[in-house]
Amino acid sequence: MTLKELTIFYHLCEDSHISNLAKKLGITQSAISLAIKSLEKKVDEQLFDRLGKKLVLNERGRYFREKTEPHFIALNDAKNLFKKDKISGILNITASKTIGDYITPQIIFDFLNSHLHVEIKKDIQNSKNIIELVKNHEIDMGFIESVCDDDEIIKKEIKNDKLIVVTSDKKLKNKTFYIDEILDKKWLLREKGSGTRDIFLNSIGNTTKELKIFMEFNEFEEAKTILFQNPETITCLSKFVVQKELKREELFEVKLKNISIERKLYLIYHKNKYKSKLFIEFENSLKDIRL
Repeated sequence: MTLKELTIFYHLCEDSHISNLAKKLGITQSAISLAIKSLEKKVDEQLFDRLGKKLVLNERGRYFREKTEPHFIALNDAKNLFKKDKISGILNITASKTIGDYITPQIIFDFLNSHLHVEIKKDIQNSKNIIELVKNHEIDMGFIESVCDDDEIIKKEIKNDKLIVVTSDKKLKNKTFYIDEILDKKWLLREKGSGTRDIFLNSIGNTTKELKIFMEFNEFEEAKTILFQNPETITCLSKFVVQKELKREELFEVKLKNISIERKLYLIYHKNKYKSKLFIEFENSLKDIRL
């Protein structure tokens, strides 16, 4: 098998539309089809299912990708060893909501500003889903806001975070309460699987049984809008998420007696993940996060 065949194979893994890929690579659709047929013949397996004008990776193709991609990246690194710009390629990352909206955007901007031949594809999902994506080798790295003790995953701390209870009710401004004194509020919480939700519920212990969740949300702006318009509502969010609203006194922190909710934000990746030059450079860039 050739580097050209493998390059087309990995591109098709990302975009199953042959016509789109042909335009992107500047080659004909027939050249793509011939390269894939040649690769399948050499490995004696059908790697894609043919669905109209699309080539969709099948179970054998996914297995082939998992086993060969690290070696392909290493070959490309060797090929580019003496090129002036050694940092190039595509990095696939997925971040949890807080990190993805408030921390990684500046990191990615700074990195792309310094590495003009790099593309970073970013998605946002909850921490539980990100862990599964890493375990299944579907992304290069993930950023989560919950504990992960899976033996298949390497995790590294990148930032400390504090969760606070907030409301737009001015009557609660600068006051401190036991958690059970504010259970009568209409509580808004993130969806199940969210690191923010899990850590908050774990922090309040047995009180969880008495907490009535009035509404769940996926987007922070959705929660803020409800809080602004309904003073009887209350929620728990990262301080990163509401720091502007706190300064403008649109929202107020409700301090809790005997409860301080702090957490660590993590970078995670599979223990068998091959670390390309791009991967290592991006990982190193996380050491000096500026917000």
